[in-house]
Amino acid sequence: MKKIILILTVVLLASCSASQKTIIAAKKTLKGEWSLDKISYDRSGVFEVTLYNDASAECLTGGIWKFIPNNNTGMYTVNENQCTSTGARNFRFTIPEPSENGEYSFLFKPIDEKKKSTNNNKGYRMMLKHLDATTMTWTQTVSLEGKPFVITMDFNKIQ
Repeated sequence: MKKIILILTVVLLASCSASQKTIIAAKKTLKGEWSLDKISYDRSGVFEVTLYNDASAECLTGGIWKFIPNNNTGMYTVNENQCTSTGARNFRFTIPEPSENGEYSFLFKPIDEKKKSTNNNKGYRMMLKHLDATTMTWTQTVSLEGKPFVITMDFNKIQ
């Protein structure tokens, strides 16, 4: 019986460390500047989408996102060509342990220059669908007319 408990403990610790190693590697890959090149939806039509209680999808498309993993912060810019509320926004982020089905998510919370929440401590969760050295894809599922509506954000690494 003691051997079974010991084996289960070792397996549990090994699996935890594997996901932690994956998260650390993801943060290293994430480090730097990314261009948000495309925002798309899982159905056709014209939609007025406001992301992060901040700006329209059109205003965020073409923006630059910078990730600083050593303190889990970053900033993004709103496309200055099309929008009235432009400039840089600060955020805090994390990549938590994967869900039971093995999917990783990306948690994001708007903050000010002093690292204080700007949205009543509310944040946003996206699924981290793809991440490699040059591309990244997030998806966020919201409700539209009582049905799931998936927003996909495609990034390319700049540096």
